[in-house]
Amino acid sequence: MAEPLDDYIDAVSKALALPVEEAFRPAVRANLEVSLRLARLVDEFALPDETEPAPIFTA
Repeated sequence: MAEPLDDYIDAVSKALALPVEEAFRPAVRANLEVSLRLARLVDEFALPDETEPAPIFTA
């Protein structure tokens, strides 16, 4: 039984007509796992309702 990320890799690869070689699948899967973990942190960060976007970002 395939893992959900493996199914996602297959679907996106097909949709983009971008084949993923078997040798690269573990690296692609690892990258997605890290990306999803970081996205979860951003998504779970609570912002007050009165928060507004900054008009200009400066570092």
